[in-house]
Amino acid sequence: MTALSVTLVATGCTGEEGRSTNDEAGKAARAPQAGAPAGPNRRPPEEARLPGEAPSRYLSTFALDVDTASYGFARRALTEGRRPDPSTVRPEEFVNQFRQDYAEPSGDGFSVAADGGRLTGSPGEGAADGDIRLLRVGLQTRSASAGTRRDANLTFVIDTSGSMAEPGRLDLVKDALHTLVDQLRPSDSVAIVAYEDRARLVREMTPATRKPELHRAIDSLSAGASTNLEAGMVLGYQVARRGFREGVTNRVILTSDGLANTGATVAAPILRRVSDEAAKGVSLLCVGVGSDYGDKLMEQLADNGDGRAVYVSERAKARDLFSRELPATVELRARDAKAQVGFDPQRVESYRLIGFDDRGLRSEDFRNDAADGGEIGPGHAVTALFAVRLKPDAEGHLADITVRWADPDTRKAQETGRTVTVEDLAPGLWSDGSPRLRVSAVAALFAEHLRDGDPGHAPQSPYVTPSAGPFVTRGLVPGEPRIGLDELSGHVTELASATEDRDVAELRDLISRARGV
Repeated sequence: MTALSVTLVATGCTGEEGRSTNDEAGKAARAPQAGAPAGPNRRPPEEARLPGEAPSRYLSTFALDVDTASYGFARRALTEGRRPDPSTVRPEEFVNQFRQDYAEPSGDGFSVAADGGRLTGSPGEGAADGDIRLLRVGLQTRSASAGTRRDANLTFVIDTSGSMAEPGRLDLVKDALHTLVDQLRPSDSVAIVAYEDRARLVREMTPATRKPELHRAIDSLSAGASTNLEAGMVLGYQVARRGFREGVTNRVILTSDGLANTGATVAAPILRRVSDEAAKGVSLLCVGVGSDYGDKLMEQLADNGDGRAVYVSERAKARDLFSRELPATVELRARDAKAQVGFDPQRVESYRLIGFDDRGLRSEDFRNDAADGGEIGPGHAVTALFAVRLKPDAEGHLADITVRWADPDTRKAQETGRTVTVEDLAPGLWSDGSPRLRVSAVAALFAEHLRDGDPGHAPQSPYVTPSAGPFVTRGLVPGEPRIGLDELSGHVTELASATEDRDVAELRDLISRARGV
């Protein structure tokens, strides 16, 4: 029996099972009710309850994220024969590295998909560890049509400090930039800023029609002294602001190993400036390079700059990123995108969100449009996995999934969603789940192994129960199995053959390397 995958494509329309609202249409549904707290941070009415009253739903609320830098950095570390630093391992970035094959929406919103399968327990049997399911929540935006993207103003801020002289850093960036310039349209423009101990303007905003001048500017880049990341970002945003054009995508692209040692070397001053510029319409992409990599700073910069963080260590992957992904995804489909999954406490005993540790939000901030969410581009998928322990004999309604975002141009808030039942999940994850569901499970469990170590060691954060309240989003579900690398290796070997996907084959090789490290 195959996994029963349920998908609702909803972009501003309401189906029998789905829900979709904009601000005007949802006002009546969200109007204050008796007992509901007032003010912009009040909970929506379905969450309001009197003191001592059981919650109507357990809520997991988080900003959407399409970063993949964590996986790229782990790939490099394992390829070099070492384990990545556990603090750099983020399970959701491992999962979102892989193709998901969700249906695309017809409009500019999201499609919402849900499927899953049983991790432990058997139908009709009282397994000692209970009935634990893996739930996959998938959100997908519409791809960009050929030739329809907006023009782009791209300001590159290039780290040319001494550490960038290492092979696979500045040389890789220059090669990828040459490839990008040859791919840009005549109506695009590029500016280049370089920084070491001080920042310097290499090229003011230049139309892509002047390719020879841009190629010469790239060739002139060479590694120098210390790393003043703050100076580079300040000048980069100044150049982007001088060349700013209404109606096009204005973006700063930082390429660096993320190791600041001159100027403001702590995050706060840099993050404030990045956040301010994002509010004025200049978004940020962080491209990480180097074996010694400042992962945390680059992730924070991307989150505050309405952008994303990626990591590259191979010339072919860097060329692919700059020549294919970057031109196709310079624009946005959604700003401040957030998801909220409300579990039914009559059927769910406990659950945890796998990853998204730095993206969690308070449940009342889901409809607070001043609260920062994630920025999602065309054709992007966001996958969130939950481990859910069901109550005995649970059936029927399991959870409600809602996604909220702002239109990139009008900033008008919109919502869509769907309902999930216990019957929507497959009897067995590994035996009945779809190949893409199982790839997601392997990627997440592999990340947790790299982060938490011994498969018998459980994370120390709490799981969600009725007494824990609705705001805790991660922790070990009691009785959840901790799957070791040997078992994961068997699953991913089968999946690499079934999918014939080079990325899945690469995951198989990385798990094999991790077993030998």
